[in-house]
Amino acid sequence: MATSIGQFLQLEKLDTNLFRNIHHRENFMGTLFGGQVLAQALMACTKTIDDPNLLPHSLHAYFLRAGRSADPVIYDVETVRDGQSIRSRRAVARQYGKPIFNMSASFHQLEDGYHHQESMPEGIASPEELLKTANPIVHDQHIPPSDNRAGAFNPLEILPLDGVSCDTTEVRAPRAMFWMRAKERLSDESIEHYCTLAFASDLGLLATTLLPHNTSLFTGEIIAASIDHAMWFHSREFRADDWLLCTTYSPWAGNARGFAHGSIFTRDGRLILSTCQEGLIRPNHQPTA
Repeated sequence: MATSIGQFLQLEKLDTNLFRNIHHRENFMGTLFGGQVLAQALMACTKTIDDPNLLPHSLHAYFLRAGRSADPVIYDVETVRDGQSIRSRRAVARQYGKPIFNMSASFHQLEDGYHHQESMPEGIASPEELLKTANPIVHDQHIPPSDNRAGAFNPLEILPLDGVSCDTTEVRAPRAMFWMRAKERLSDESIEHYCTLAFASDLGLLATTLLPHNTSLFTGEIIAASIDHAMWFHSREFRADDWLLCTTYSPWAGNARGFAHGSIFTRDGRLILSTCQEGLIRPNHQPTA
């Protein structure tokens, strides 16, 4: 079992552009946490890039089948294009010979250009202020324990603002804000921080789609699963082990699906990431597909 983000992101190279993960992270009832697959697929793509100045600027992914946490995942990376400033990769994650996930990722070198950004929300409590009255939520502590939950690897700390946590059933507007950081000190390798945000980006978005509906992902009333997911990295100047502000908003839910997008800011107000996700939020009395 992994005891650090660095260990969690370790991949075994099986062949050219072919990798296998070493550590697994359970989500519900033996299924893999989607953020793990996203982060490890991004790391696999990175291992096929030979220029350290090229870092991810976007990824687009589909979750095809539930992965099983008892067995490893194979990541097959295809070199799509190597341009002068942008390189493209495609990764397919497989278990038992079947694809469970696919992703396209693009890498870009640092260049000068125009800049503008959305402003960070104002007048919010700092992490230090919140820590005076509340303890951070450790990722997955709200999930009912399974037989092998003892000692499970929990890499993230979350500080909700306005008392809105991902397991609330209080009817609220479909918006949430929380501070987030890795529990441990990460290395100075930029890709480790990128992959940590990829892992974290699968938290909070689907939960936000249920805030207006008097239920949550953890009541047993919902069959939930990520369907598609996208991320855009706007800045290299961040550390995932420092507090980052995450804002989420769901403009729509319907037809047993929910859609949400999120923005992540550094403490000094720089927008470093935009993300969006659509997922299944099916009341469990309905027949499954």
